[in-house]
Amino acid sequence: MTSKEVLVQLLESTRGILGMFLADLSDADLLVRPCPGANHIAWQLGHLTAGEAKFVAELPDAQEPKLPDGFAEAHKKEAASRDTGFFDKATYLATFQTVRDASIKMLKQLPAEFLDKPNSGPMAQWAPTFGALFVLVGNHTMMHAGQFSVVRRKLGKPVLF
Repeated sequence: MTSKEVLVQLLESTRGILGMFLADLSDADLLVRPCPGANHIAWQLGHLTAGEAKFVAELPDAQEPKLPDGFAEAHKKEAASRDTGFFDKATYLATFQTVRDASIKMLKQLPAEFLDKPNSGPMAQWAPTFGALFVLVGNHTMMHAGQFSVVRRKLGKPVLF
């Protein structure tokens, strides 16, 4: 496998895992907090999706994927403590798919050597190269999916892994 193929596989597999964790959850389940002060899945999903749109927009000549009106604002850090003003599961899944499709498309179009180029965007501290930026996208997805697992346990949903 080439480095680009590995990164595409990372983005595809983390998309699949996220879908598995969400498949049997209702809109109401997305607003359950695993413990006081923890973020619910609705906020996390929006944060994850809006974050990925911003991450991939750091690529030269990239266009940030279109999000629904008010989506990014509803998932800013300050909104994490709210329990209202969020979207339904179908909107989250469709928006995540759109953004992830755009990420994969941009990755596939990049010359392989571009992955080693320095990233000078806002995420450069965590992703110093453009290749590392795609790794960050995959890792960010898995970090939140792990948090979804705790909510699933609280709701009595089947253990997936």
